Order: sequence, then structure tokens, then C-alpha cells
Amino acid sequence: MKRILIAEDRAGSRELVRTVLEDCGYTVVEACDGAEAVRQATISMPDLVLLDLQMPILDGYEVLHYLRRDARFRLIPFVALTANAMEGERERAHAAGFNVFLTKPVDLIFLRTELARILNGNQLV
Repeated sequence: MKRILIAEDRAGSRELVRTVLEDCGYTVVEACDGAEAVRQATISMPDLVLLDLQMPILDGYEVLHYLRRDARFRLIPFVALTANAMEGERERAHAAGFNVFLTKPVDLIFLRTELARILNGNQLV
């Protein structure tokens, strides 16, 4: 069973995504801020990480940067989640090392199909 870490500071958003992913058969680990995301990632070694870009303590970019320095996380896909869909943000996220960029509110059907595609080893976009 694939394990996904959701790092999102808004409890309602975290719960919605968790419910969808658990319904798809994934094991879900949660973090409510960036520091907790780093801790949970190193403990649970997820197969994929969903990171809100704007979280307390460490933002999604900082979490990504910190985890990518660890060889264990170099090949794990990271998905950026943000309500900030300003021009250039997608490019910034990809340049930073995110594999996928999703805006909120998340299209839950797209989320399911995109994560299944990524976790089945298909090419990352």
C-alpha cells in the first residue's frame, strides 16, 4: 500500500484530501506545518509528498529543499498545493524541484488520477 504525506495547515483541507486518498486505498500521514512535515516524512518515508506552499514554521519550498538534501527523498515525487495561483508560481515550483503543481481548490477527480499516474511510475509533469 502506497503511503502519502499531506502537509497542510488548514485542517478542513487536510481532512478532505485525506478522505479522498484513503478511499483510493492509500495510507495517509498528516502534518499541520512545515516542521511537522519534515518530522513525519523522515519517520514514515512516504511514496509521495503533498505540500502546501504556505505553511507556518517552514513553507513548502523550505520543506522540499530540506528533504531533497537527504538521498532518501531525491526520487520521491513532491506535489505543490497552493491557493496562490499568481503568474509565475507554477514555474517557480517546478524550478524549485516540485514534480507537480496543483491549485486550490483541488479538483478531487484530477487529484486521484494524477497521483495514481505518478505512483504507478508514469512520467512526472
